[in-house]
Amino acid sequence: MDLYSEIYDQIANTLSAHFECVYYVDIKTGHYIVFAETDPAASEEFPNEGEDFFADAVKNADKFIHPDDLNMMYKAYDKERILKSVSSKGTCIVTFRSTANGKITHMRHIVIRCKDNDHILCCLENIEEEFQEKDKQKKDLQSAERMARRDELTGIKNSNAFKEYTDAIEGKIDNGEIDHLGVVMCDVNDLKLINDTRGHAYGDEAIRATSRLICEIFEHSPVFRIGGDEFVAVLTGRDYEQKDTLLNKLRQESEGNRRARSGPVVASGLAILDDSDKRFSDILRRADRLMYENKKDFKAARKLDGFRNMDLIDTPIPAERKRLLDGLFGALVTIAGGGYIFLDDMRYDFSRWAMSLIDDFGLESEYMYHADRIWKNYIHPDDLEIINNSITHILNENGELEPIKYRARRKDGTYVFLYTRGFILTDSNGEPEYFGGIICEV
Repeated sequence: MDLYSEIYDQIANTLSAHFECVYYVDIKTGHYIVFAETDPAASEEFPNEGEDFFADAVKNADKFIHPDDLNMMYKAYDKERILKSVSSKGTCIVTFRSTANGKITHMRHIVIRCKDNDHILCCLENIEEEFQEKDKQKKDLQSAERMARRDELTGIKNSNAFKEYTDAIEGKIDNGEIDHLGVVMCDVNDLKLINDTRGHAYGDEAIRATSRLICEIFEHSPVFRIGGDEFVAVLTGRDYEQKDTLLNKLRQESEGNRRARSGPVVASGLAILDDSDKRFSDILRRADRLMYENKKDFKAARKLDGFRNMDLIDTPIPAERKRLLDGLFGALVTIAGGGYIFLDDMRYDFSRWAMSLIDDFGLESEYMYHADRIWKNYIHPDDLEIINNSITHILNENGELEPIKYRARRKDGTYVFLYTRGFILTDSNGEPEYFGGIICEV
C-alpha cells in the first residue's frame, strides 16, 4: 500500500467511525455492501450485503424505524427521489427515529454521491445527544420566554405579555373581529404608604393579595400586572356579560377591606369598546381615568372616617395646620425605620397615627381628634394606671416623656406588650405644640 492509499484509508475509516453504519451502493444494479458498522446488532435489522439496497431498505424498514416515521422513510428510500436529490444537491438528508435494540433513538440518514457517479454512500448517524441538547435548548428557551412574560412576584402575566396581547387585540379591532370588549384598570391603594410604614415585604404581600383578589373575581379573563401597583383585566365572554356585577363585587370587597383594615383595597375603573375607539389604548385610557375617580372616592372616605368622632371636637384643625402635621409625620416615618409612629397637634388635639397600627389594632382612621381617649379603650384595664401616671409627670428635663411599657388589644382580641417613647415640641413661647413618638411591640 503506497502512502496516499494509506492516507485515504485512514480518512475513510475515521469518517466512517462517525456513523452507525455506512453502505456502499451501486446506483445502476442496486448491489450494496456494508463499508463500516459500529453496532454489530444492526445487522440483525438490515443485511450487511444484498442485490437491491432500495428494495431491501423498504422491506426491512418496519424492523428498525418508528411506526410514525415509516411513510416518510418509504419516500426517502425511493431510488428516483434519492438520485434526483443527490444530482442537484450532492446529498440527501432525512431525520427519523430508530427503534433498533428496543429503544427510540434519533437518527440522521445521509446519502452522498461518490466521485465516480456510479455509487452512493448511505450513512446512518446517531444524533440522539444532539437531539437531546437541542430539545433542552428549546425547552430552556420556551421557559425563558414564559418567564419573560410572567410577573415574578405574583405569577400572573406581566407588562411584556400585556403588550403582546394588546398588539394582537388591536389587529382584531382594526379588522372588526371584536365587537365587545371590557377593560378593568386596577390600582393597589396606598402602596407607597404601606412600603414606607410597614416595609417592602408587607407591600409585596399586599400586591400578591391584590393579584389573587382580581384573578378570583375575573376568573375567566386574562389579568396582567403592568406596573408596580397597577393591574389590568381584559374582559370578554362570560366576564364581559357580567362586567358590572363583577366590578361592583371588586369595589364592595375593597370597601369592606378598607373598613375592616384587613385585605387589599383596590381602586378600579371599567371601560368598554365603543365605535369611536381606534386603538386598545383608547379603552385603557378611559378605564384609567375612571380608576382614578374611584381612588379619589377612597381618599375622601378615609378623610370622613377621621371625623367620626366630631362630637369630641372643640375646634376643627385648619387645613394649613393639617398640612404641617402631615409634613412632620412624614419626616418622622422617614427617620424612624420601624415601629408605629404617632404625632398630635396639641392645639387642636388632632393626631395622625401609623397606618400599620390602624390595621393591627383596628382603629377607624389614621386621623383622629382626642386620640388619647380613643386609644385608652385599647389598653389593658390593669395598665391604665401606668398611662395615667405617665401623664401626671409629663416631662423630664430634656423634653422627652419617660418610656412606658403596657399592654394593648390587637384587632384579633389578643393583648401584646408595647413600649412607647414620646417627645413634646414647644413653640417660640415654650408652650407645648406637638406631642409625638414611636410605639414598638416588645
